[in-house]
Amino acid sequence: MTNDPRRRDDNDIDRFILKDAVEEAKAMGREGLSHPSVKPVAVGAAVGAVAAGLLPIVTWPIGLVVGAGFMLYKRVRP
Repeated sequence: MTNDPRRRDDNDIDRFILKDAVEEAKAMGREGLSHPSVKPVAVGAAVGAVAAGLLPIVTWPIGLVVGAGFMLYKRVRP
């Protein structure tokens, strides 16, 4: 068993979530609408903003960020 930080085991797969999410966001920015993650993340952002508009305490920008973040997470870790 080695201590190679690039090695992905089942136990430490979550350590790389932030790195993977940043790489995915950069790829989305470079490729634009042709990237397969852009549309689901945009739909998640829109649904989050609408849902937040219906809630009494949460404002739509918070809902937008949460919805987009959740869909990005689901794209990185299905």
